[in-house]
Amino acid sequence: QVQLVESGGGLAQAGASLRLSCTASTRTFSDYAMAWFRQGPGKDREFVAGISGSGRNIYTDSVKGRFTISRDNAKNTVWLQMNSLSPEHTAVYYCAARLADNPYYTYRRAFEYNYWGQGTQVTVSS
Repeated sequence: QVQLVESGGGLAQAGASLRLSCTASTRTFSDYAMAWFRQGPGKDREFVAGISGSGRNIYTDSVKGRFTISRDNAKNTVWLQMNSLSPEHTAVYYCAARLADNPYYTYRRAFEYNYWGQGTQVTVSS
């Protein structure tokens, strides 16, 4: 069982930046593909960004150029750097993990992940 603990959410003004962190309780972190999802008010949970064990990353189109996902396998941590925030980014952000089929795989769909964090609220005011 892998536990994921997120931090870094909060209240930000439009145009500001936030960095979310997610730390995993596993000795084989590099074997896991990681991702960030979000769920806005009244919306379904949606994919934001994903990263393979080897560091290959993918993004949903709406955050490309604004958000950056990264990881440090020695620290069991994945980050989501969010720049140029706007009110549309207001959501609960969830960290997700799954044992990957190989170090280069990333996954976009929520059902492909079997470990989830508790979520961290990000609220962006205009």
